[in-house]
Amino acid sequence: MCKHVLNAQVAVRSPCCKKWFDCADCHQEQETHPLLQRFEMIFACKKCKKCFRKDAQEFEEADEYCPHCDNHFIIPAKTPQAAISVESEDVRVDNRMLKDDRVKTEDMRTVFDPEPNVEKLG
Repeated sequence: MCKHVLNAQVAVRSPCCKKWFDCADCHQEQETHPLLQRFEMIFACKKCKKCFRKDAQEFEEADEYCPHCDNHFIIPAKTPQAAISVESEDVRVDNRMLKDDRVKTEDMRTVFDPEPNVEKLG
Protein backbone atom coordinates (compact mmCIF):
# COMPACT_ATOMS: atom_id res chain seq x y z
CA MET A 1 0.00 0.00 0.00
CA CYS A 2 1.31 3.38 -1.01
CA LYS A 3 1.07 6.15 1.55
CA HIS A 4 1.84 8.85 -1.05
CA VAL A 5 -0.82 8.11 -3.68
CA LEU A 6 -4.33 7.42 -2.44
CA ASN A 7 -6.04 4.55 -4.25
CA ALA A 8 -3.10 3.64 -6.49
CA GLN A 9 -4.47 1.59 -9.39
CA VAL A 10 -1.17 0.39 -10.90
CA ALA A 11 2.32 -0.56 -9.80
CA VAL A 12 5.29 0.72 -11.82
CA ARG A 13 8.40 -1.34 -12.48
CA SER A 14 11.56 0.68 -11.94
CA PRO A 15 14.06 0.30 -14.79
CA CYS A 16 17.08 0.55 -12.49
CA CYS A 17 16.48 -2.23 -9.96
CA LYS A 18 13.62 -4.13 -11.69
CA LYS A 19 11.38 -3.91 -8.60
CA TRP A 20 7.72 -2.93 -8.43
CA PHE A 21 6.66 0.30 -6.67
CA ASP A 22 3.42 2.25 -6.43
CA CYS A 23 5.10 5.62 -6.95
CA ALA A 24 8.50 7.28 -7.27
CA ASP A 25 8.43 8.34 -3.60
CA CYS A 26 8.09 4.70 -2.52
CA HIS A 27 11.21 3.87 -4.58
CA GLN A 28 13.09 6.77 -2.98
CA GLU A 29 12.22 5.57 0.54
CA GLN A 30 13.14 1.92 -0.01
CA GLU A 31 16.20 2.16 -2.27
CA THR A 32 19.52 3.97 -1.87
CA HIS A 33 20.02 4.80 -5.57
CA PRO A 34 18.09 7.43 -7.57
CA LEU A 35 15.27 6.32 -9.85
CA LEU A 36 16.41 5.83 -13.44
CA GLN A 37 13.98 7.54 -15.80
CA ARG A 38 13.00 6.01 -19.13
CA PHE A 39 10.35 6.86 -21.70
CA GLU A 40 8.96 3.32 -21.80
CA MET A 41 7.19 2.45 -18.57
CA ILE A 42 5.99 -0.97 -17.44
CA PHE A 43 2.79 -1.07 -15.39
CA ALA A 44 0.96 -3.82 -13.53
CA CYS A 45 -2.77 -3.26 -13.14
CA LYS A 46 -3.95 -3.97 -9.59
CA LYS A 47 -7.44 -4.86 -10.76
CA CYS A 48 -6.73 -7.57 -13.37
CA LYS A 49 -3.12 -8.32 -12.27
CA LYS A 50 -1.78 -8.06 -15.85
CA CYS A 51 1.28 -6.12 -17.03
CA PHE A 52 1.46 -3.70 -19.95
CA ARG A 53 3.88 -1.15 -21.42
CA LYS A 54 3.25 2.52 -22.19
CA ASP A 55 5.41 5.02 -24.04
CA ALA A 56 5.61 8.22 -21.99
CA GLN A 57 6.53 10.36 -25.02
CA GLU A 58 3.28 9.57 -26.81
CA PHE A 59 0.95 9.44 -23.81
CA GLU A 60 -2.65 10.23 -24.82
CA GLU A 61 -5.99 10.29 -23.02
CA ALA A 62 -6.76 6.76 -24.22
CA ASP A 63 -3.56 5.58 -22.49
CA GLU A 64 -5.07 6.32 -19.07
CA TYR A 65 -6.87 2.96 -19.12
CA CYS A 66 -5.59 -0.60 -18.68
CA PRO A 67 -5.62 -2.30 -22.10
CA HIS A 68 -6.84 -5.57 -20.55
CA CYS A 69 -9.70 -4.56 -18.23
CA ASP A 70 -10.27 -0.83 -19.02
CA ASN A 71 -9.49 0.16 -15.42
CA HIS A 72 -8.93 3.93 -15.28
CA PHE A 73 -5.57 4.11 -13.51
CA ILE A 74 -4.93 7.84 -13.82
CA ILE A 75 -7.30 9.44 -11.32
CA PRO A 76 -7.33 13.23 -10.91
CA ALA A 77 -5.98 14.42 -7.57
CA LYS A 78 -8.39 15.93 -5.07
CA THR A 79 -7.41 18.77 -2.79
CA PRO A 80 -8.87 18.52 0.71
CA GLN A 81 -11.40 21.28 1.38
CA ALA A 82 -12.07 22.81 4.77
CA ALA A 83 -15.57 22.20 6.07
CA ILE A 84 -17.51 23.31 9.11
CA SER A 85 -19.83 20.72 10.54
CA VAL A 86 -21.42 19.67 13.80
CA GLU A 87 -19.55 16.85 15.43
CA SER A 88 -21.73 14.28 17.11
CA GLU A 89 -21.97 10.61 17.73
CA ASP A 90 -22.92 8.28 14.95
CA VAL A 91 -26.57 9.05 14.11
CA ARG A 92 -27.24 5.41 13.37
CA VAL A 93 -26.59 4.69 17.05
CA ASP A 94 -27.88 7.85 18.73
CA ASN A 95 -30.40 9.83 16.71
CA ARG A 96 -31.55 12.32 19.37
CA MET A 97 -30.07 15.26 17.41
CA LEU A 98 -32.19 14.53 14.33
CA LYS A 99 -35.72 15.81 13.98
CA ASP A 100 -38.16 13.42 12.37
CA ASP A 101 -40.18 15.43 9.83
CA ARG A 102 -42.21 12.50 8.62
CA VAL A 103 -45.98 12.60 9.05
CA LYS A 104 -47.28 9.98 11.42
CA THR A 105 -49.92 7.83 9.82
CA GLU A 106 -52.81 6.16 11.60
CA ASP A 107 -52.56 2.44 11.90
CA MET A 108 -54.98 0.44 9.85
CA ARG A 109 -58.12 -0.27 11.88
CA THR A 110 -59.65 -3.69 11.93
CA VAL A 111 -62.88 -5.14 13.25
CA PHE A 112 -60.97 -6.50 16.24
CA ASP A 113 -59.79 -3.11 17.57
CA PRO A 114 -60.84 -2.43 21.20
CA GLU A 115 -61.39 1.29 20.43
CA PRO A 116 -64.85 2.86 20.54
CA ASN A 117 -66.91 3.05 17.38
CA VAL A 118 -65.29 -0.07 16.07
CA GLU A 119 -68.68 -1.74 15.73
CA LYS A 120 -69.61 0.79 13.07
CA LEU A 121 -68.51 -0.59 9.75
CA GLY A 122 -68.62 1.73 6.77
